[in-house]
Amino acid sequence: MPATLPTDGGHSGSIRKGCDPFAQTQRSKLQHRRARINQQINKEMRMRAGAENLFRATTNNKVKETVALELSFVNSNLQLLKEELEELNSNMEIYQTDSDAISVPMIPLGLKETKEVDFTVPIQDFICEHYGEDSSQYDKEIKELIDLRQAMRTPSRNQAGLELLMEYYNQLYYLDQRFFSAHKNLGVYFHWYDSLTGVPSSQRALAFEKGSVLFNIGALYTQIGARQDRSAADGINKAIDAFQRAAGAFNYLKENFSNAPSLDMSAPSLSMLVRLMVAQVQECVFERTTITTQDTKFTSQLQLAQEAAQVSDVYSLVHQTMTQPVMKDYVPFSWAAMVQVKSEHFRALSHYYAAAALCDHTSSSDGEECEKEVDKAFLKLYVNISSGQTLSQILEDPEKRRKLGKAHLRSAVMRHEEAMRVHSLCKVLRKMDILQDVLCQMHKLSLEKYLELDREDDFDETAEAPEIQAHTQQKPDITPPSFFTVQVTDIFQRLGPLSVFCARARWGPTRVICLQRREGGMGLTLRGDSPVLVAGVVPGGCAEEAGLREGDYIVAVDGQDCKWAKHGEVVHMLKSCNDREVQISVVTLHSHDIQVERKAVMLSHCSDKENARQRLLGGAKGQSSASLLNWNRKKKREGSGVTKKLGSTFSLSFGNIRDAEAMY
Repeated sequence: MPATLPTDGGHSGSIRKGCDPFAQTQRSKLQHRRARINQQINKEMRMRAGAENLFRATTNNKVKETVALELSFVNSNLQLLKEELEELNSNMEIYQTDSDAISVPMIPLGLKETKEVDFTVPIQDFICEHYGEDSSQYDKEIKELIDLRQAMRTPSRNQAGLELLMEYYNQLYYLDQRFFSAHKNLGVYFHWYDSLTGVPSSQRALAFEKGSVLFNIGALYTQIGARQDRSAADGINKAIDAFQRAAGAFNYLKENFSNAPSLDMSAPSLSMLVRLMVAQVQECVFERTTITTQDTKFTSQLQLAQEAAQVSDVYSLVHQTMTQPVMKDYVPFSWAAMVQVKSEHFRALSHYYAAAALCDHTSSSDGEECEKEVDKAFLKLYVNISSGQTLSQILEDPEKRRKLGKAHLRSAVMRHEEAMRVHSLCKVLRKMDILQDVLCQMHKLSLEKYLELDREDDFDETAEAPEIQAHTQQKPDITPPSFFTVQVTDIFQRLGPLSVFCARARWGPTRVICLQRREGGMGLTLRGDSPVLVAGVVPGGCAEEAGLREGDYIVAVDGQDCKWAKHGEVVHMLKSCNDREVQISVVTLHSHDIQVERKAVMLSHCSDKENARQRLLGGAKGQSSASLLNWNRKKKREGSGVTKKLGSTFSLSFGNIRDAEAMY
């Protein structure tokens, strides 16, 4: 269900909390070390910037020599810190499952670190200047926002942690509507560190904050996927779901956030991460197939061979992406090595299962299988087959099956040896005993089976095995984030409905109108809810004489706030005054500066397509604010309706039972 705003003005804080930052778990220790290194990198980069400025500014050769020496020292420190951080980011074991089952480790992603942000003074100033209210009345809301962001920095590695990040992400929509306008910046800087290099980035754009939170949602999904016990189908299904959602988060970020200030959120990096997550989903599909395929039928073994070939192909594509010029020096070496190891490992497995199908099953042993199905499955196994022999001839001839199976096993052994070689070159991977166990175990099986088929009278050189056609029974899905699963309430809803009381709206100062009912009534026409609009005033009536104008919004009656009041509630308050004088506080909405905001969005250094759409639709009350929590596709912008200007006010659509005006 989408998030909704309550009408009673009440609000309770978030029930979701972050992890204890001082809890000494293995994961928290890793995060603490990363945070410490990030701070040191930030310090060294400031020193380098200062030294470079001094080097360019000075004309004294002696000073230049001293500064050059200092720069070399700082650069050396930076290189050491980045290498230390890379080793931490490559620490995949900390996120793996605690199960004793032997399975190939997955590649998780660490969360982006961020500094604390104090919203107190900027929001207080904005409330005073823009909304004309006493900012001290909103201290509780400001503290709640700060506490929510603080909790978001240390999410737990489960569904509760994801919901916490989603809650803060959704809350940022309301923050954007309330306090970020096109012509005035709130003045709050958001500091985030690159997830892999630790290089700091700082921007005042709320889009940067939203993009970083969305990145952490994807990163947290990778950690949840990596920790699943994949020895059973249920754990594999959970891992598949987590990695698909991680791919969806990164893909969503790539499509809706441009000109990222940090490399981890750049388009090439996000494309690489999406492909990596898809590859890990494909690996999980293969693992599930091996578990669910208990029989050793000919067609089942061929299916496993093609599934393994599919996994190898997708990891090969990921490795190509990681070795591109932009990514080559950015991606941790252990990641690239792991991906290459997996590509070789699963290609070896595809040859192993093809050999098992050929050598362990003769024509007579396939009795339960339909001969046509066997032929059909075998015809789909290879990309192409060498001329001079048909597939049916190979199946019918035991010797040809043995030789072809031997060729596959030779390829399997060679691929496993290559995987073990790449594995031995990476210091991080050498520390992962479970990975080495998997590689050694499968290499041993392939070699033993090859020796079984080898004969002393085999004088012919073993032929090259044909290339196996990759095929999968389940293609990975990229699951986009579902923000509506986490309901949020605008923390600052007491400021009033967003249709009027937002940062983009401009209105005159609050006016207090003193009205006294006459025999003919008060002489005004009201329409709508939250807030109630003065749709018209009777010429010569007491409302016009008191200064009430068409287009005014009633925000208080006799000092009682009624920004969220329904039509009937305001009418009841006005009628209850009887013959005594009633004080009505009103504001006049002038514009939403749509043209100004369109220009500002086009000139923005950090383009956020979601913000662009939300700002253009910010004044439309007829559309639920909750429906704008998602970033929307750019192509959907053109048919969107915005509020129409009538004179100096906006004509706003109201609820289906309040379109009729009533005079009082």
